[in-house]
Amino acid sequence: MAAEPILRLSGVSRAYKEIDRELVILKDADFTLKRGEMVALVAPSGAGKSTLLHTAGLLERPDHGDVFLNGRSCSELGEGERTAIRRNDIGFVYQFHHLLPEFSALENVMMPQLIRGLPKAAAASRAQQLLDYMKVGKRASHRPAELSGGEQQRVAIARAVANAPLVLLADEPTGNLDPHTSSYVFEALEALVRQSGLSALIATHNHELARRMDRRVTLQDGKVIDV
Repeated sequence: MAAEPILRLSGVSRAYKEIDRELVILKDADFTLKRGEMVALVAPSGAGKSTLLHTAGLLERPDHGDVFLNGRSCSELGEGERTAIRRNDIGFVYQFHHLLPEFSALENVMMPQLIRGLPKAAAASRAQQLLDYMKVGKRASHRPAELSGGEQQRVAIARAVANAPLVLLADEPTGNLDPHTSSYVFEALEALVRQSGLSALIATHNHELARRMDRRVTLQDGKVIDV
């Protein structure tokens, strides 16, 4: 019997009400992410990539259908349980780093661990290890404003995996960077995913980066299809 996918969307629909109409983004969409798999989500702007990621990451509830994480149905869970899953089992990376400006790189990566309840010393040790792995360890004491765009994004990636999540969801993680820096940051992200055995769904407009992943999917008429 095949192993249960780490992430599965089953018959997911999501629509937004506008003044005079309903805008359908997802319509009975199905998607599976296997353990250790790295999938590229490529689609035009406005096609619904962010909605798919937000639904998969339990930031939004589907109007219909269900989201399963590690075999567990999530759509009917209360907000407290959904928040705990997002904190412990799902890592998020966005186009903009969203680092806390008043804290150092090290403190930013420590933060999700402290919220989870890890002792400060243990959180600091893991944060430094992740920053070293992402090749920004020497910048650990610097605040975000003192870092380059590529460094900021590598710190953001380290923060996203600080709690050793099951799934990493990334929304245009290199979209705000120049081509050279984009490639460098993606190499670091890819190495981290492969080495840790993470499962990752990464939305990108960069087809060169998309071709380096295990497979590519897109959104068409509200459904997720392979390309």
